[in-house]
Amino acid sequence: MEKFEKLLNRVLEIFLVILMSVLVVDVLWQVFSRYLLDSPSSFTDELAGYLLIWVGVLGAAYVAGKKEHLAIDILIQKSPPERQRKLQFLIHSLILLFALSVMVIGGSSLVYTRFVLQVKSAALQLPLGYVYIVLPLSGMIIIYYEILHIIHLRKTK
Repeated sequence: MEKFEKLLNRVLEIFLVILMSVLVVDVLWQVFSRYLLDSPSSFTDELAGYLLIWVGVLGAAYVAGKKEHLAIDILIQKSPPERQRKLQFLIHSLILLFALSVMVIGGSSLVYTRFVLQVKSAALQLPLGYVYIVLPLSGMIIIYYEILHIIHLRKTK
């Protein structure tokens, strides 16, 4: 499991760097074409929005796996060790349930309806199901990480 976790982290890191690089180039091209060529590109704004969705949602899954996500943990810090474990177990369980219900189930429903209804983006003519498929994908990654965190909590005293 540890090998797979390291591989998954590495794949996510590389993919996120590629997405961010494409996003930067896309925005630079938009600025260049708008202000220097005086002819704004028609697809760059839409592409930047979709790339931002992918970077944000996949980035959230990545940091959830590293336990570096934004958290208010004052209650955990002020609690005795046994209560800290229980609170962490509760938090990981709630994150897992959220990822399952909202991201995987809800996201899959959204992706399915976008493909069935054949909804396409305005400028790129890209089926929007491809844009939103990041939701169930990231949800499954978060679920995997949360299961690992819960297993780790159970093993340590």
